[in-house]
Amino acid sequence: MRILLAEDDAELAARVAAALGAAGFAVDRADDGADAEFRGQTEAYDAVVLDLGLPNLDGVSVLHRWREAGLNLPVLVLTARSRWHDKLAGFNAGADDYLTKPFQIEELVLRLQALIRRSAGHASPRLRCGPLEFDANAGRFALDGDPLALTAQEHRILAYLIHHAGRVVSRGELGEHVYDNGFDPDSNALDVLIGRIRRKLGVALIHTVRGQGFRLSETP
Repeated sequence: MRILLAEDDAELAARVAAALGAAGFAVDRADDGADAEFRGQTEAYDAVVLDLGLPNLDGVSVLHRWREAGLNLPVLVLTARSRWHDKLAGFNAGADDYLTKPFQIEELVLRLQALIRRSAGHASPRLRCGPLEFDANAGRFALDGDPLALTAQEHRILAYLIHHAGRVVSRGELGEHVYDNGFDPDSNALDVLIGRIRRKLGVALIHTVRGQGFRLSETP
């Protein structure tokens, strides 16, 4: 899963990015509103953490532009502005959630996981596909009840697939949502990682749909 973190406080952004990375997310950072607005318009993100007090273009204006452009990605506003009219402005602009500073990073991670899960149509934090289960809150996979050991990239791929189980996910879509913008995979990278995940699963859950991509399903 890929996150855009729009925060101009460099120290806070580094701490949040590290925590999100440890939770299994690929993170892109923007330190001003103009950059955040551009990235949201041109890149594929599963959710955004957006500070309202960004330089060049404030967070409310960024949100207005995204929503007017038809972008439906989940947005969690993270800000020091705790007054009701500030919260109302954020929600009216199209925010999905609102967290005020100071905050617990663990709470931020949980809120993001819930936003992503619900945007994919899942009410429960436990996602299942046959013997495979993903605890979205804990960020852990289990196979037949036993923990499944995955690398960070394998985890991102499988997490995206189980959030969209039953649907064909193209190679391009999968690549956009599991790599940050600092990573440029070669043409075989996804095939290698998918092969590793298949071997670890030991059961035929990831199916290749010729010419289209991959689908996570109990049936071919």
